[in-house]
Amino acid sequence: MFPNLLMKSHSILTKGSLLVLAMMLAACKPADTPDEAVSEPQDPNVVELSALLQSQVKLAPAGKADIREVLRVPGSIQVDDQRVARIGASVTGRITDINVILGQDVKQGEVLATLNSTELAQNQLLYIKASQQIALQTKAVERARQLLEADVIGAAELQRREAELSAAKADLYTAKEQLQVLGMSEKSIAQIASSGQLRSYSNVDARLSGTVISRKVNLGQVVQPAEELFIVADLSRVWAVAEVPEQQVELVQEGEDVEIEIPALSNRKFTGKLIFVGDVVNPLTRTVTVRTDLENKDEAIKPDMLVSMLVQSKPTAQLAVPRRAVVRENDKDYVYVEIAPNKFRLREVELGNEYNEMAAVVSGLEEGETIIIEGAFHVNNERKRKELE
Repeated sequence: MFPNLLMKSHSILTKGSLLVLAMMLAACKPADTPDEAVSEPQDPNVVELSALLQSQVKLAPAGKADIREVLRVPGSIQVDDQRVARIGASVTGRITDINVILGQDVKQGEVLATLNSTELAQNQLLYIKASQQIALQTKAVERARQLLEADVIGAAELQRREAELSAAKADLYTAKEQLQVLGMSEKSIAQIASSGQLRSYSNVDARLSGTVISRKVNLGQVVQPAEELFIVADLSRVWAVAEVPEQQVELVQEGEDVEIEIPALSNRKFTGKLIFVGDVVNPLTRTVTVRTDLENKDEAIKPDMLVSMLVQSKPTAQLAVPRRAVVRENDKDYVYVEIAPNKFRLREVELGNEYNEMAAVVSGLEEGETIIIEGAFHVNNERKRKELE
């Protein structure tokens, strides 16, 4: 009886020990969690489009577009050669009056200066004598005709006097031509012929309406016909002239639009067209002259002002994206590139020249990749909002 009792007690203890052990193991086991695996961190530069964002964006594959490079070359303002007159005296003489100052506006035919000329007086005297000879020789011919009719002289005498009249007419014509060369008008010459008085004063007149941009004469100065006394220029239109390095000449052509920046006018910009590209290279500077024509009605642009000429080059096909597809942050440029349906990654790109709202892509994007070309601003705002959550 006693042994059976011991066996029964051992069995009870064994079962109790197992029960206690099972409870201890259960207490040590951690509680089950809904997510056994820890979720991976999300890329902050990836945005998945909601239904609303899908309606606000437009996609397109990255492709090539015609891009023009902008060449910036230094230059200066010059007068239009077809709108400038370099004025001098038509006869040797001494300046007695000067009627204009530098920068003054003048009209065509206005007297700029007056000079006294001995040479002019001498040629006027020759004209007066030739004119008087005409009168004398004309009377002599008329008298000879009367005598010939009266059979007092022969025909040879009449012919001699007619020859002398022809010679006098030739002398008069020559004297008149010389006075015109010396700057006298038809009206002034006629006055000399009728009055017989010498007019030794000669005027230096403006050849066109414009502004006096140069004056190289003083009172009492003796001047020669070869000397330049005044320069009068019409400044309503001027030239901007620049020098393009020979390595870049092939990029420019006549007729292209250009912009002119003038630092002296607070970098004010003027637009025009390239009207001339030189045919020769300057051997000293290795440049080619280019020129554009600018309207200057208010005459704010002055000759010899320094300028920067922005010339658009010929178009070349380059990988490009619309400017509105670019997101600008921290002085860097980005575009949204599709990595999966409705999922886009913000990617940094390096941009080059811009033309017609397109920006050339130097690096960071491959041709054919799908990007957001409209609505990138809304997508970027959504990305920033999720970063703050």
